[in-house]
Amino acid sequence: MMKIEVGLMQNPVGLVAAGSLFLSSAFGVAAEGTLGSSSMVDDNVNAQIVTMLGQEISALRRANSSRLSELASIAPKKVKRGWFFGRRKSDPVSNFSYTAASLARLSVVPGGKQWECLSEALYFEARGESVKGQFGVAEVILNRVDSRAFPNTVCKVVAQGTGKGRYRCQFSYNCDGKSERITEPKAYQRVAKIAKIMLDGEARVLTKGATYYHTTAVNPSWASAFTQTALIGVHKFYRDNRQFTSN
Repeated sequence: MMKIEVGLMQNPVGLVAAGSLFLSSAFGVAAEGTLGSSSMVDDNVNAQIVTMLGQEISALRRANSSRLSELASIAPKKVKRGWFFGRRKSDPVSNFSYTAASLARLSVVPGGKQWECLSEALYFEARGESVKGQFGVAEVILNRVDSRAFPNTVCKVVAQGTGKGRYRCQFSYNCDGKSERITEPKAYQRVAKIAKIMLDGEARVLTKGATYYHTTAVNPSWASAFTQTALIGVHKFYRDNRQFTSN
């Protein structure tokens, strides 16, 4: 706990990562150990655990830095009535409906570099998909950021494998030989709003912890090794259950 406290005080941006580690230590590791040692636990239990942890991580993301510092501190806690994991009990986990109409009511609020990278990835990977499907792709990218099996920033995740040859990168738009030019402003505005919503901590409840996806037009060999968690529009989503025993 002392190490977590120091990290929280020095680097507010690392609060979420530290909080995720804390949650895993508190009750996630025990669950993972059970999954790794018992063949009786099925994929539905895996999905429930992933969703539950995702919701707690989402709650930590929404809390301000002073509140997270207080939670991680070893000092006696001040009781705040109506609070649960940095969020008021009355606050919903998610109050967003995955529709074009809901997005249309929002304004585009530019963010930093990670927002730019996520917006670009959603534009080139999923601009023709439904709003719900675009949220699903965003979940995969952010799930990768949270996984030890992938880089720890959005920009590094979407650029992984770039420069190794044509179609050898993780996100094909980065190595398909085509220039990355945004020619559909309205489509970009939509995914830019989604990127901001997700980076602000929207709960990831659509893909049940997926870190992979592909379109229904292809059937990659790796798909049979993973567990399909969702089908949204033209995208199939998958979770690698081996991560439960390795992370």
